[in-house]
Amino acid sequence: MGTAANRGEELVPRPPRTPAALKAALAVVAPNLLPRMQADLETAFDRAAELDSLTPVRAFLVHWATTVEIERFPGTARTYHRSLYLAQQANSPEEARSHLTVSGELLRAATRAVQESNVARSA
Repeated sequence: MGTAANRGEELVPRPPRTPAALKAALAVVAPNLLPRMQADLETAFDRAAELDSLTPVRAFLVHWATTVEIERFPGTARTYHRSLYLAQQANSPEEARSHLTVSGELLRAATRAVQESNVARSA
């Protein structure tokens, strides 16, 4: 994740992009999110069956791989969650935008890292 990832040691290695591997990593880095992940997984599979498409499952995997990517670096996770909180507490749209810029940059960096690792694995 570029500079964001260099804020500290990773809690767990980046897991493969499978439901089981992401769940195991999430159990270590953010166990409080496990119920939401399970609900999202069920929704993704239900939607995939409705659409006769794997797109909802792929979207689920990208979302949760990105979440794990942020959470596996405590400094990055702390900055990400703090910026979201401060955006909600902001006294002006400019202040909120400033905080959302921070969280957005971290989210984009995490998404890129996950996508790049997936490309590297398939090469």
